[in-house]
Amino acid sequence: MTLVFAGVFVNVLLSYIMSGLGLPLFLDTAGTIAVTIFCGTVPGIFCAMLTNLLCLTFNQSSMYFAFINAFIAVFTAFYHSKYSLRKPGRFILFVVAISVFAGTTSSFVQWLLFGGPQHNLLTDMAGGISEVSEMSLFNAFLVTNVFLNVLDKGISSLVVLLLMVVAPKSFIDRLKAVDWRQRPLSDEEKKSIKKWKKNVRHSIESRIYFTLVIVCVWLVLIIGVVGYKLFYDNEKAERVEMSWNAVHFVADEIDGDRVKEYLTLGRDAEGYEETEEMMYRIRDAIGGIKYLYAHTIEGDDCVFVFDLVTTDGEEGYEPGEVVPVDKAFLKYMDDFKAGREVGPVDLQSIWSHIMTVYTPVFDSEGNVVCYVGADVPFDYLFDSIFEFAYKIGFIVLGFIILFLASAIKFTRYCTAYPVSTITQCLDGFVNDDDSQEQLDANVKKLRKLNIKTGDEVEKLYQTLCSMTVDQAETLRDVRRLSDSTAKMQDGLIITMANMVESRDSDTGEHVQKTAEYVRIISEGLKAKGYYPEKLTPKFMSDVVRSAPLHDVGKINISDKILNKPGKLTDEEYEIMKTHTTAGKEIMEHAISTVQGGSYLKEARNMAGYHHERWDGKGYPEGLHGEVIPLSARIMAVADVFDALTSKRIYKPAFPVEEALKILQDGAGKQFDPKCVEVFMEALPEVKKVLRKYNQDA
Repeated sequence: MTLVFAGVFVNVLLSYIMSGLGLPLFLDTAGTIAVTIFCGTVPGIFCAMLTNLLCLTFNQSSMYFAFINAFIAVFTAFYHSKYSLRKPGRFILFVVAISVFAGTTSSFVQWLLFGGPQHNLLTDMAGGISEVSEMSLFNAFLVTNVFLNVLDKGISSLVVLLLMVVAPKSFIDRLKAVDWRQRPLSDEEKKSIKKWKKNVRHSIESRIYFTLVIVCVWLVLIIGVVGYKLFYDNEKAERVEMSWNAVHFVADEIDGDRVKEYLTLGRDAEGYEETEEMMYRIRDAIGGIKYLYAHTIEGDDCVFVFDLVTTDGEEGYEPGEVVPVDKAFLKYMDDFKAGREVGPVDLQSIWSHIMTVYTPVFDSEGNVVCYVGADVPFDYLFDSIFEFAYKIGFIVLGFIILFLASAIKFTRYCTAYPVSTITQCLDGFVNDDDSQEQLDANVKKLRKLNIKTGDEVEKLYQTLCSMTVDQAETLRDVRRLSDSTAKMQDGLIITMANMVESRDSDTGEHVQKTAEYVRIISEGLKAKGYYPEKLTPKFMSDVVRSAPLHDVGKINISDKILNKPGKLTDEEYEIMKTHTTAGKEIMEHAISTVQGGSYLKEARNMAGYHHERWDGKGYPEGLHGEVIPLSARIMAVADVFDALTSKRIYKPAFPVEEALKILQDGAGKQFDPKCVEVFMEALPEVKKVLRKYNQDA
């Protein structure tokens, strides 16, 4: 507010100095532009309106131009938000834009309200240009006014530019933060909100703006109609009263005993011209009366006694001239004959609107000798109403701009920005990944908004902050419990797998190695973009965790067959093959027993189908291609590679190169070619696993 009043003081002082010097400059926008740039749109408009209001003390028409300065404040705020005034080109463009607008608009206002320039010097300059260039006077005035506005606004803008250069940035930033009812948003954050709101069909901000505009339009229309009606009725009543006064004055001055003489001799009658002169004086003193006359009524005719020349030079009827009674007055003939006053009679046509009043003139014996009539035209009244409407409209327009800008500012900073930022943050809770770290980051982001609107929005914000903090802590506890449960489950899986493995004397940490290979293949498929609909984070986690259970069915195979040093017979091999169906049955029983153990579904698939072949020649069901569960296809590659590179009681360990060649040869026959492809591309990781578990690798 200190800066606003300082801006007003500068504006009024400079305008007063220019007025005192008699120069056609005002310099009343320097403070407005400065306040707008440093403080925002609403303070700038307020500065403009208060400036023109105070300038009324020495310039009676200043308020008619207040809306122009208000528009300059709005444009300054818009332009400054888009471009830097410190760049010469942008600065010149700014000065030209506001000068052309102010010069053009003020020219039309002056011409409309005052019929020409307000300033005598400006009138002389426009007249000189018009004579030299053969331009119309208005066009010459328009050009001159725009040129003077370039000078006026250029000086004002240069003063503001100097202030911008010397003002500390910290001071400017502190001023910009005054409007915020939350943590001030950066330009990037505002752009983010604007982009986010594109998905909103009807924003709160746009609805409120629309409502405000509708309210303003209706208020203007209602006030305009009511104002017009009141003005018209008041003016009409006043003019009719003045007409009655006029006819009464004239009736008192006309000598009723001489009316017959006036009709006979006309202007040559004694006292006629003196009476007529008196009627002119009465008409001119009262004003607003176009026709003032006196006539007698004989049958359906009017015989004129007096009829003055109208104010616009229209000649009246001569004494004794006969004119038929207007049809509108035929219904009043009884009143005329009875000597009663008649009127006001409203005479309207397409071309005119006249109110007429009549009062009788009596002779010394009390007889009605003639009637004095006065006609008040209301055509001029419409011009007065329009002129009044223009003046009121120009004044009200500035206040409407101030009202709308204030309402928009209040809506934006107290409702639109808080609601948008809260909603955008809450979208983060829904759309971001469900990790605890991301959840904590979203909670922190929400709390950093620090909304202080002092209304239901702030209450909503505080409630949401409390709710999201509680939610984050609850989920943290749930995750701790879930992690603990998962570790326990993993421990049970490893224990079960080790129980099976311990019966096989030659497997040598088979479950650990195959789990590592499964992880490598899964991550490779994910990186290559293979099977995207299947390779979700949960699927990959379930496969790696369940991999140790792929041979759980071997628990049903006798030690004699499981640890036989030589080649199995056909009968023994058939028994060995049953470990797949046995493993599948064990996992299905576990799934039905353990609620929520969905990760065991992939353990079932791997246990039951890891010996199926891509070409359909595997067991136990002879599945082929992608009909085989993906987890089983991954396990097939991992299981065979580990079997080849590990020592068994019935064979030595194959060299890595030979084992890899066997995998490549089996791609598209025994194995899923994509699984083999990503396994081959991850050889460095594969060899790390081999070195970790096979000391001789």
